[in-house]
Amino acid sequence: MSISVAPASAQAGPRPLTIASVPSGHVYVRHLAPEGATHEARVRRLPDPPPRVADPEPGQWWPPAMLDPAWVRAHDFDLLHLHFGFDALRPEDLVAFADAVHDTGRGLVQTVHDLRNPHHADRGLHDEQLDALVPRADALLTLTPGAAEEIRRRWGREATVVPHPHVVDLRTMAVAADCRARRRTGAFRVGLHVKSLRASMAPMRLLPTLAETVADLPDAVLQVNAHRDVMEGGAREDVELRGWLRRAAEAGRVDLRVHDFLPDDELWAYLGSLDLSVLPYRFGTHSGWLEACRDLGTTVLAPTCGYFAEQGPVLGYEHDEDHVDLDSLASAVRRAHAERPRWGAGIDERRAQRREVARAHERVYADVARAHGRPVER
Repeated sequence: MSISVAPASAQAGPRPLTIASVPSGHVYVRHLAPEGATHEARVRRLPDPPPRVADPEPGQWWPPAMLDPAWVRAHDFDLLHLHFGFDALRPEDLVAFADAVHDTGRGLVQTVHDLRNPHHADRGLHDEQLDALVPRADALLTLTPGAAEEIRRRWGREATVVPHPHVVDLRTMAVAADCRARRRTGAFRVGLHVKSLRASMAPMRLLPTLAETVADLPDAVLQVNAHRDVMEGGAREDVELRGWLRRAAEAGRVDLRVHDFLPDDELWAYLGSLDLSVLPYRFGTHSGWLEACRDLGTTVLAPTCGYFAEQGPVLGYEHDEDHVDLDSLASAVRRAHAERPRWGAGIDERRAQRREVARAHERVYADVARAHGRPVER
């Protein structure tokens, strides 16, 4: 996918720009830098400050301390780049945060990842949050042309389109590609991951048709992975889903795997074992899960809602908040089984893309910093 970036007036020089990135440690943000240490010559991201909660988990960055106006005023940086983490804040809190960034002479950059929050059943709060942030950002980025067009339509703002970089590390991608090339036998494995049931997920709309379709295909298995909090009386327990999955597993129609949150190495091994990953989303915008599947050579079956199909080559079926076309779902599964498409992203492609993504961010940062009088060497 091409990157549409307006040419910057000049490139950032040897003085590193200090970026307060919200967050910094998330894999998406880490992969905005090119491989190696040369990125430090142009951009330096502050580490995530400890969240102001009791007993944070190792590596926890949420809720982000950087969104507190007092933190903004007390720390030195050139500009702030907001990605995630504002879900629970009131719109007026976000206005105060943006004002603090500007009052202290710094610029605000926002990457609009979600135009509809996948965790919110009702879109009202997220819309109000974006109404507070998007008009106040000095520069906007997003991941797909469709999202950029929606931003233009809703706020009259232009967003630079920069594609999602790889999620899986390049070494693991290489191992996964080798394993897939050597795998010549075994069932065609269709995966549906219900995880901890985000509000955007509607697995029960799909599962009966998926099970019936896969059962009619030779040498095919439907695998469903669920977290324990969905299946065993946890915070996201779904009685209907749990009952259906247990009965289907007992009847041999579903290979059911129940587990806790998977560490990355186990998650990548699981995704790499699938031939087709079905996204059960009824609303949303973009997907890191989709990108991880592409990294591992797993074909994705994505809904027509959001802009998932613009992220890369996928199979599609009709699904949004109000409607699902189960015939299109079954047809896509049968096509995947018959054609075995291999639409993953190769290592060379991801490596080159990552360099372009890093350069695009450097140009945006340099332009915003100059506009706010921050020194950037030519």
